[in-house]
Amino acid sequence: MSALRQDKRASSRLSKDAEVPRSKRKPRRRRPAVLISQIAVAVIIVAGWELCARTGIVDEFFFSKPSDIAQRVGEWFSTGMIWEHLEVTLVEAGLALVIGGVLGLLIGFLLARVEFIAAVFDPYIKILNSLPRVVLAPIFLLWFGLGIWSKVAFGVTLVFFIVFFNTYQGVREVDRVLVDNARMLGAKEGQLVRHVLLPSALTWIFSSLHISVGFAIVGAVVGEYLGASKGVGYLISQAEGTLDTTGVFTGMVVLSVVVLIVDVIVNRVERYLLRWKPARGMDIAGGQ
Repeated sequence: MSALRQDKRASSRLSKDAEVPRSKRKPRRRRPAVLISQIAVAVIIVAGWELCARTGIVDEFFFSKPSDIAQRVGEWFSTGMIWEHLEVTLVEAGLALVIGGVLGLLIGFLLARVEFIAAVFDPYIKILNSLPRVVLAPIFLLWFGLGIWSKVAFGVTLVFFIVFFNTYQGVREVDRVLVDNARMLGAKEGQLVRHVLLPSALTWIFSSLHISVGFAIVGAVVGEYLGASKGVGYLISQAEGTLDTTGVFTGMVVLSVVVLIVDVIVNRVERYLLRWKPARGMDIAGGQ
């Protein structure tokens, strides 16, 4: 009987130990299902749109239809006319993301670590953040002209505050016990930032970057829309001026695909830099 009890206890322990890898495998098993579901949703939306346009439920003049948009995308890429405009938009968005991200990261860290400076600049940051960004775009056009820097400046205003607030909050949320232990071991401020604060705040920082990618491209496109001679925003503006709904939607589709590709890249970098952290399940993107 005692041997039987021991066997039962051992089997129960083994079953409990086996539960851990199973739970870790669950997110990986869900990824194909999530991907299939995402594709299914896209197919339903596109098919419904096409059907409504062909049957006259919605007016093609105002909504175009997916088949025409796909044909226009093929024309843009086959002729190569999109590449020059896409390059300009990506350069503007990339500069806005880098400049706004670095400024937000540095200032966020500074204000999170020095409470006096944070208290002094708190009302000014709130005032600047409350300004409607669209109002700033024409001002930047006057200051920097129709070149790329007016679009970069506008994109920076969108990216900066997202990264700043996430960085500030991420640093403030770091466990005080970790900070105190590092100080007891003789860590200086630079070592504290590098080995404790930055790794702990990386999740917050990358969360802001996922959002900032889209906002950087929005900043570039809005700037091009208001005044430019190149860029995807310029193409959308030209299409709207000629009542070319297909051209407008084509520009939007191209930008959407670009944002998804960049977001996947950010996801890969995030997973690499945070590989030391335990798995938390599956993200919204299906664990890409």
